[in-house]
Amino acid sequence: MAFCMKCGTQLPDGAQFCMKCGTPVGAPGGGATPASAPAAAPPPSSPTIADAGVQELKCPACGAPIKPTFGEMVITCDYCGGSVTLGGQGWKQISKHTMLTLAVADRGAAMKVVQGYLDQGFMHRHFLEESKVVEERLSFVPFWVVPASASTTYQYQAAATSIGATAGTVAAGALLGSALGGRGGGFTVIPIMGGPVVNPNRSETISGQYEYPVVAVKAMSNYQPKDYQFALTDRTFFDKKAIPQDTPILNGDLGEDAARFAAEAYVKQLQSEAAHQKHHMVSALNSQVQVSEGELLHAPIWYFRFAHKNETVTVLIDGHSGRVIRTMQ
Repeated sequence: MAFCMKCGTQLPDGAQFCMKCGTPVGAPGGGATPASAPAAAPPPSSPTIADAGVQELKCPACGAPIKPTFGEMVITCDYCGGSVTLGGQGWKQISKHTMLTLAVADRGAAMKVVQGYLDQGFMHRHFLEESKVVEERLSFVPFWVVPASASTTYQYQAAATSIGATAGTVAAGALLGSALGGRGGGFTVIPIMGGPVVNPNRSETISGQYEYPVVAVKAMSNYQPKDYQFALTDRTFFDKKAIPQDTPILNGDLGEDAARFAAEAYVKQLQSEAAHQKHHMVSALNSQVQVSEGELLHAPIWYFRFAHKNETVTVLIDGHSGRVIRTMQ
């Protein structure tokens, strides 16, 4: 039986940190590690700590028991906030676990965000007065933040060149008609739309750098942010003590490998949309996307579902920035 040298809390066997105050636990047979000593950085690639089919494993940060339920692939320790993920080789510690703090902590403040958004034309004014809240919750939702580098090469038709060539053909035909039939000869000019031998197609390449957030809860995939960006510059290392008491911290059922594939697909879609916004007549589009190791981010999310006449409207709010992430009917 071991106790924290700083606060006296009883610790589970094999604990490395106190689950209450976070003080590092001393090595067996030695004194406690000084509180000022920095914790060792996790290795770039965490080793496997348990087989995939285990019914219980120990938190690699504090040694507390973790009992995966069926389908879970991302688990946050209830005691210290350490996190593990299930991959092809088994359970591993997540090397980088970050969070966004809760700024919109009051329900009334969150409802003001909803009202301000909906009253600006999404539905109509006084929407809230005519609706009933049928479901609401605040929780810290896990996202895989996947760094991605993208390069997209595409062809587009230079409309100005094509139109200019056609205009030149029409003008030449008009001169020819005038020469052959005179001004009043009744000669009809039929424009030749092909014009001179001009290739109107052009090629261009656009590049992009992304830190794409993929929601790690499959049940929330319908609310996956498309082009929304969290304030990632504000994120800090995950600290369970920074989360209000009784606020749920969700586990995830989408592993990092699947998140990488999803991020690649979403980034390709964004690159395609960027190309089409720049040029309307796009063809032969090809995107190359490279993704790298992601991090687990827990973000505070307000979820509201309204019943309005014969339909429902769902609104998700970023509890850190106070911005609307998605709205769905």
